Parts: sequence; C-alpha cells; structure tokens
Amino acid sequence: MKAVQITTICMLASLSMSAMAAEFSFDRPGTGFSTGITPVGQLAWEQGLPSATYNEAYVDGIKERTLTLNGNMLLRSGLAEGLELQLGWQGPVWTKTKRAGQTQEDDGLGDVSIGIKKAIDLKDDKLSLAVLAQAQLATGNEGFSAEDDIYSLGSALAYQYDDLITTSMTMRYELQDGGWAVTAVPTIQYKIAGNWSGFSEFVYRKAESQPDETSIASGVIYALNERAQLDASVGAGLSGNRPDYQGGLGVSFLF
Repeated sequence: MKAVQITTICMLASLSMSAMAAEFSFDRPGTGFSTGITPVGQLAWEQGLPSATYNEAYVDGIKERTLTLNGNMLLRSGLAEGLELQLGWQGPVWTKTKRAGQTQEDDGLGDVSIGIKKAIDLKDDKLSLAVLAQAQLATGNEGFSAEDDIYSLGSALAYQYDDLITTSMTMRYELQDGGWAVTAVPTIQYKIAGNWSGFSEFVYRKAESQPDETSIASGVIYALNERAQLDASVGAGLSGNRPDYQGGLGVSFLF
C-alpha cells in the first residue's frame, strides 16, 4: 500500500512540475514581456547575439548614420510560486557613426536593471496577467547610459484564443528625473509549423514634452526543446521621415 501511495505522489509531483514547465515562457523576443513566471529554483538566461539598431539623422544640417550593436542579457529566477526576480544588463555596446565622409567607432558598457515580476491569477484558463516593477540603474559608461535612473511599472495581459494564436497587450509606465513616459505594445503570437512560431507587434511610446514614437516589428522563434529557443526579429520605426531600423538574434535557456 505504501508503495502505491509513494508511486502516486511521485506521479502527481511529476505532473505538477510538467504543468509548471508548460506555463513558463521566455520574455524574448519583442518589446513586451510574457505573463509566464520562472519556476521556483530554476534560472532562465535570455541573451542577445546581438541586438542591432540603425538610424539616420541630420545634425547641424549634415546627415549622420549610426549603427549600434549590443549584447543585452536577462536573467530570471523563480523566488516563489508566481514570483520571479529579474536581473538585466544592456551588455557591451559598439557604435559606428558616419558623418561628412568620416567614420567614428566607439564602445562601452550599458546600464543594468533589476525587477520583480508577479503573476496575477485571473481564474481563467485562457486569460493571464503579470505585472513587472523594474529599476534601470544608470551604471553604464558615458554615451552608453540613460544618464539618470529609470523606474517603471509594467503589465502584460495575454489571451490564448486556441493552440495556434495568442494575443497580448503590454503597458509600461516610466519615471526618469521627474519626467514620465508611457509605452503600449499590442502583440500577436502564432504557430507556424512544427517547432516554428512567430510574433508581430506595434509599439507606441509617448514621453513628456516629446513627439509620439511608433514602430512595428516581427520575428520568428525556433524551439530547440521545452527549455531552449532561438529567435530572430526585424523592425522599423514609423515616426518621422528618417530611416530607423532594429533587429537581432537571440538564444534563451531554462536551467
């Protein structure tokens, strides 16, 4: 009898762990974040390989082209059921700027961030919600830092229509040196075939005393297994009439 009870308990524990693993989702790629929480005692490592941005601007009437590469990184660790700690780093950054026939290269280290992400139980199988409180600390080198700390509160609400399509809305409110900013990111995620899936998003950002900023992005994700994935994405800014592109490659692991 004891053997049967032990076997039953082990089976239930295994099913419970499988359910927790199934609910987990990586925050890469995209501007928003997922509603999934890292299981207790496990670590998620999400790494850019790298991320890239390209933009053009006129400075004193002269066209300036800038290419930026950075190896951004995010570590997520489960603290308790439905609660995780996030540690981020914008990583090493390299820039190449062309202006008036001259080229200048520079490099440095970006800012670090710390956050707490909490899942909110909505008692619904298809609807999920998570909130993220985060502080970006201006610890990076000059020219590669936000210069002032940024404090933010974000929320992600996701609805799973079926096994193929999930939609979500991420809202982020920021405070930096007394100025505020708000960002809204509606996203659709979809299965493509086999281990392939994709996403598309629209990003709207409004900062105090600044014009609206909008952009779109799409990408693909390849699940190596339940604990690892590769991703690639491209995007473009829609604000103004100057070229503004971003994209990158990434890899994520759950240990």
